[in-house]
Amino acid sequence: MPPSKETAKHECVSEDALQHLKSYKYSSVDKSFISRYILKHYWNGFVELLPMWIAPNLVTLLGFFFILGNIAILEIYVPDLVGPAPSWVYFSFAFGMWMYSTMDNVDGKQARRTGTSSPLGELFDHGIDSLNCTLASLLETAAVGYGHGRIGAFTALVPVLPMFFSTWETYHTHTLYLGYFNGPTEGLIIACTFICMSGFFGPQIWSTPLVTYFPSFAEQLGEMSFRDVWIPMILVTFFIAHLPACIVNVARARRAQGLPVLPILLEWTPLVIFCVATTAWLGSPYSFILEDNHLVLYCLTMSLVFGRMTTKIILAHLTRQPFPYWTIMLAPMIGGALLVNHPYFTLTGTTFGPISASTELWYLRAYFVFAAVVYGKWAHLVITSICNYLGINCLTIPTRGPNEKSPRTVSQTVTLVTKVVWIKPIICALASRTPSRTNTLNVIDGHDPLLLGYVCASAACMRAIDTRRFINSLTASP
Repeated sequence: MPPSKETAKHECVSEDALQHLKSYKYSSVDKSFISRYILKHYWNGFVELLPMWIAPNLVTLLGFFFILGNIAILEIYVPDLVGPAPSWVYFSFAFGMWMYSTMDNVDGKQARRTGTSSPLGELFDHGIDSLNCTLASLLETAAVGYGHGRIGAFTALVPVLPMFFSTWETYHTHTLYLGYFNGPTEGLIIACTFICMSGFFGPQIWSTPLVTYFPSFAEQLGEMSFRDVWIPMILVTFFIAHLPACIVNVARARRAQGLPVLPILLEWTPLVIFCVATTAWLGSPYSFILEDNHLVLYCLTMSLVFGRMTTKIILAHLTRQPFPYWTIMLAPMIGGALLVNHPYFTLTGTTFGPISASTELWYLRAYFVFAAVVYGKWAHLVITSICNYLGINCLTIPTRGPNEKSPRTVSQTVTLVTKVVWIKPIICALASRTPSRTNTLNVIDGHDPLLLGYVCASAACMRAIDTRRFINSLTASP
């Protein structure tokens, strides 16, 4: 059943909104040296291992399953997020995060390889990234053994900050920017390294006084451990290396359009609500979530809440719609924060005291179910609307008819380019000596359209053939 006009407009899937998808062009800038000079070759080789029948969105989803599978392992072997767990558990965490990153980077290559690139791919990719935001970091929390305390909660939830601002930046610049040092590349490598170190030496190394490893600096280090510098290190990295770059890029984009910058700071409202409500809820002395080891359930819930919040921004970016300031999934978060802190607002003489741990847990469970249902219905609405409008599939590749040509693979493209490079001198020589268009074209074996196009360009430059006549023949070529 199609959505009502009001619902379609509110969710950015109306006819007027979806028409922008047909003219959308993906744009990204990745300045990371590791990505450009090392991992690029790994990703290009890995994508060749994927069968041509696997849809790019399915590649993204398979990567997410590596994270979900490790969350299940975490619940079994490290439910307290402290450990120590068997070494293989930590290696599994690192492998899962690495495979998620790999799949996240090759899904676009698989789309181009199979000829199934679409705006839905970008939405699906960033939507999964948003869901993964608090889950992958939960694995890291368990790996460093910071538990269900406030440091553990901070470690698990802090990635929402860079993710939100990168999404906000993309909405205004229409380009995904990744700096020389960025989270999806260098940050992930560091995280996987930390997790593997926990597998080798145990998670206790991250809470051991640093003087144990650097006895020469005993006077300067005192009893300081890596745990003591963990939060300042993350915050300094975010506020110095990430946030300023996002603001500068957005400011440049706005000024280039002759638009003011200050009013768009109101678009930080959903993140402010998210952060304030989370701090008020988990940081309250009346809350039992952290004390009773329910951080995993909280992070699973926040994965859905934050996932919808940022994915709505990406959808608005794709469809050129107004910035979404609100999602109904934030309402229970505010409610939870108010519920556990209500003793601060209790009227004198009332008998309603702090809520029990059981009540808070059941509220959180109900919130998770609510978030899952709302997110699931919304995701289904958006995906089916886009698929129906563009005539595409989400997780499968349509079967091609007998007369349809399959897209070239990377290896075929490389071979074709090699042919072009080697045949260029021959083409130029023939074009200069052979005024006949037919004789020139007959030299090219197979009449590949791309090669014929190169013949056209070369020969036209030598004034040997008429370009317009050649283009007419090219359209009729097999």
